[in-house]
Amino acid sequence: MAAAGTIRYWAAAKAAAGTAEEPYDATTLADALETARRRHSERPEFARVLLRSSFLVDGAPVGARSHDTVTLAEGGTVEVLPPFAGG
Repeated sequence: MAAAGTIRYWAAAKAAAGTAEEPYDATTLADALETARRRHSERPEFARVLLRSSFLVDGAPVGARSHDTVTLAEGGTVEVLPPFAGG
C-alpha cells in the first residue's frame, strides 16, 4: 500500500523542480522519484539533477541501496540533496 509524505528539494534540485517541496504517494523511493520525474517532465534539468543527487529518507542516508528496496513511510520525508560545491 502506498504511503503519503513529502519530498524536499535542496539547492540545484529545488531550482530544477521549481519548488521546495511536494507530496509523494508511493511505496518505494524508486516509485516516488519516477512520479516526480513525470511531474516535472517539461524540466529536463530535473531528471539530470536527480541522477547526481543523494537521498535521505526520514533522516537516514540511502547510500548505495537500490531505490526500489527503500520503503517509504506514511508521513515520511524524502530529502533530495544534489552535489554541493565547496568543502
